[in-house]
Amino acid sequence: MAGQFIRAVAILAILLSLSAPVWAGIDEGVAALERGDYATALQEFRPLAEQGDAGAQINLGVMYEDGRGVPQDHAEAVKWFKMAAAQGNARAQHNLGTMYDNGQGVPQDYAAAAKWIRKAAVQGNAEAQHNLGFMYGHGEGVPQDYAEAVKWFRKAANQGVAEAQYNLGVMYDNGDGVPQDYAAAAKWFRKAANQGYAEAQYNLGLMYGHGEGVPRDYAEAVKWFRDAANQGYARAQYNLGLMYGHGEGVPRDYTEAVKWFRKAANQGVARAQYNLGVMYDNGDGVPQDYAEAVKWYREAAEQDLALAQVHLGRMYYNGRGVPQDLVRAHMWFNLNASSLPVGPNQHQAVKNRDLVAKLMIPAQIAEAERLAREWTAKHNR
Repeated sequence: MAGQFIRAVAILAILLSLSAPVWAGIDEGVAALERGDYATALQEFRPLAEQGDAGAQINLGVMYEDGRGVPQDHAEAVKWFKMAAAQGNARAQHNLGTMYDNGQGVPQDYAAAAKWIRKAAVQGNAEAQHNLGFMYGHGEGVPQDYAEAVKWFRKAANQGVAEAQYNLGVMYDNGDGVPQDYAAAAKWFRKAANQGYAEAQYNLGLMYGHGEGVPRDYAEAVKWFRDAANQGYARAQYNLGLMYGHGEGVPRDYTEAVKWFRKAANQGVARAQYNLGVMYDNGDGVPQDYAEAVKWYREAAEQDLALAQVHLGRMYYNGRGVPQDLVRAHMWFNLNASSLPVGPNQHQAVKNRDLVAKLMIPAQIAEAERLAREWTAKHNR
């Protein structure tokens, strides 16, 4: 249910200043960075970095990585991260590993990334622990090992890293590296969700909707879908539309359903596009508008959603929202039939196609079949 891991973005954070007098230049450099005075920061960091100060080296690397006060130069950033990493600076080790992982300033090298990220993780760097878990989960730079992934996700999760809490929830949800445990999955999704992590909010909503690991509670599902939807998370917007459409956890409200379907549809969610088409087709929550229904059915049909293809074929067959076109109706019914596994739905799709074929001359059927072949080739079905 939960989907795939989320990889943390490299956090190339500025080191906090230290208290000893020898670090006065670092203090001044950090203060300059905070107020956007990059020239002063560079003036403070570079001499210390050249003298071997790890804190100055990592901050100078950050400036080159981000292009702050200097031209962006990933190779130069790698140079300074390496110097600090060689001195055992955990944040520099993590940042260097991230550069290898992304192929920035160095050729992409997952094994080198794993080496440096592990060094930082062993020192307790939470972001590195999370990223090492990700690498074990995907077999990048290390053999795939879900138990190891769980180990490192847990370490980062216990330090409060939301992405790690989410990914640990995914592992429990799917039973990867640990026995499947929906209650544990819900626990970790909730921790990440409470930090505002949209994917976790969405998954926690699913668990309440399905009653997995928590008692089924549609109102709670709506709450978490809404939190994620308000952050622009498309699948949550679609599911929130469903909840309003069915009146689950909220009073039935087709206007609200349309609102949320539209948001998800505009982000390319095929089922939201299809459902928005249905709303226009039936006049639920919006004035009935067959042309608008066709528009949204087409968007979803082009993504190979079978339900949308059969509805689009029906619109062409009946001449609703488009001029009647038996060739196009046959094409979409044919594509629908060929996309379904053998069974009742596929049998009905074949019947729809053959019904239209009885009204067509051979040249029209040949044209419809040609269009279907072209569509199939274009979409690599």
